[in-house]
Parts: sequence; C-alpha cells; structure tokens
Amino acid sequence: MISAESEVQVDTPEVRVTRWRLSPGSSTGHHIHEMDYVIVPVTSGEMTIVAPGGERSKAQLGAGKSYFRKAGVEHDVLNESAEEIVFLEVELKP
Repeated sequence: MISAESEVQVDTPEVRVTRWRLSPGSSTGHHIHEMDYVIVPVTSGEMTIVAPGGERSKAQLGAGKSYFRKAGVEHDVLNESAEEIVFLEVELKP
C-alpha cells in the first residue's frame, strides 16, 4: 500500500494541524492518537478504517462536516476508493 501524504501546517504549544492527502490505494499506516483530535474533511469520500484486530469498517466523509475523537483511537486509514481524500487533522495538545 502507498503511504498517504501529510503536511504539518500549524504546530504550537496548544494545537497541531496536519493536512492529509490519501490518493487511491494509499493509507496512513497503523497509528494511535495520543491527543484528542478533530477531523475536518476537505473532500467528500469514503475511507476504510482498520482496527488493531483487523476489523474493517467504512467511514463517510462530507466536505466541511467535522467530527471529534478522544485520544487513544488506534487504527489504519485506507483509501480504497477511486478518488483522492483530503482532510485536516487538528490535534488538541494537553
């Protein structure tokens, strides 16, 4: 699988903002979120989420429709669609 592209746009003592670009066939790689975070989709699309045990689920993104998650989420995010997926990840530093 191809690695997703990430670019840290803001990194202050309070917050880190990263832009993620997942081309078709790419993934973020398995990771654990160490901080609470907000996802702000730039594009609409469907992501595949793979949990640590291998369970797979689909997540629908709507451009501009943000969502929040607590620290501790562990997963890999895949783009198994034919369209690029772009979102901002806003991590809230303790």
